[in-house]
Amino acid sequence: MTQTLAIFYDAYRSLNAKKMFWIVLAISGLVVAGFALVGINEKGLKVLVWQLDTEPFTTELVSAAFFYKWAFLTFGIGIWLGWIATILALVSTAGVFPDLVTSGSIDLLVSKPIGRLRLFLTHYLAGLLFVTLQIAIFCVASFLVIGLRGGVWEPGLFMAVPLIVCFFSYLFCVCVLLGLVTRSAMAALLLTLLFWFGVYGIGAAENALLMFKLAAEQRQTAAVQIEKQPSPRQKPLPPADAPDRGAEAEPAEPKVERPPAEARQTRGPDGESRSLATAHKILYRIKTVLPKTTETVGLLERTLIDLAELPDGAFGQPNRDSAQGKAARQVAETLRERSVAWVVGTSLGFEVLVLALAAFLFCRRDF
Repeated sequence: MTQTLAIFYDAYRSLNAKKMFWIVLAISGLVVAGFALVGINEKGLKVLVWQLDTEPFTTELVSAAFFYKWAFLTFGIGIWLGWIATILALVSTAGVFPDLVTSGSIDLLVSKPIGRLRLFLTHYLAGLLFVTLQIAIFCVASFLVIGLRGGVWEPGLFMAVPLIVCFFSYLFCVCVLLGLVTRSAMAALLLTLLFWFGVYGIGAAENALLMFKLAAEQRQTAAVQIEKQPSPRQKPLPPADAPDRGAEAEPAEPKVERPPAEARQTRGPDGESRSLATAHKILYRIKTVLPKTTETVGLLERTLIDLAELPDGAFGQPNRDSAQGKAARQVAETLRERSVAWVVGTSLGFEVLVLALAAFLFCRRDF
């Protein structure tokens, strides 16, 4: 146990020596400070002492508590921790294993009575601890800002710590494997970012196909309802010797618009809806075996915000009564119905497989 703690401390100290921890921590402090300087009142947004007239975006539309929770999810989690801080953390930790196997440090470590697997896991956990401390400090500061400025104390906000660490670990395990294969921190970092963007693209494409599929199903349902409407009765032709009544003639019955036969066929079970459903099913299966980065971060939104709380037409959301708003809301509800076991469980399964392969290479290769 003493050896493990010593190696763990040495690995963390080597990470901390790069000063990236303090750089990221300082930027996180600036983000939280900017987060605290912005407020909302009955007149609109207020930045420090400057009042901005942003009607109708005032406390009459959203409460201060909801505004701070939305800002935390959108900027603090979605932009800072979900993208910028993650990239900086990958930059900090990408060289953990390449530096270990190329600098000669491993010769000293493997000469001691310690297993290679324990050595591998110790350095891996040191990289995760490096990120966990940054996220925890950021969440504590944000918790205080939301409580003091928004007037609501949200303990569910600390769910961001395990969720963001899980999200980072999906990428870190790939970076570790690539670092052992290439023995280059830069190559491992660039390939990991490429993998991340590929996974993100697959997830975005699956969400887009889901929206298109639901929209096609709505159009098909509307077409079926139109076809079920009774056809207008045709009036018999008047006899030839009947007088021309002119303006006294009864007004013609309104015509019922019906889609042409070709359009009805494309909306059938073998048409557009079925094609979109097949394409979506393929992407969904591909997405199932890959880590769900966006969905893992999105689990925090389920804890902090209910869809019913989202104001109509606010924050760039379409009007819920419009066709676009109904489709977007249906997509959001479908994504929220996906279980935590599918989002996190399958992603951790991917991580275990990648780590097992990386540990096998680390334990069997001669350095």
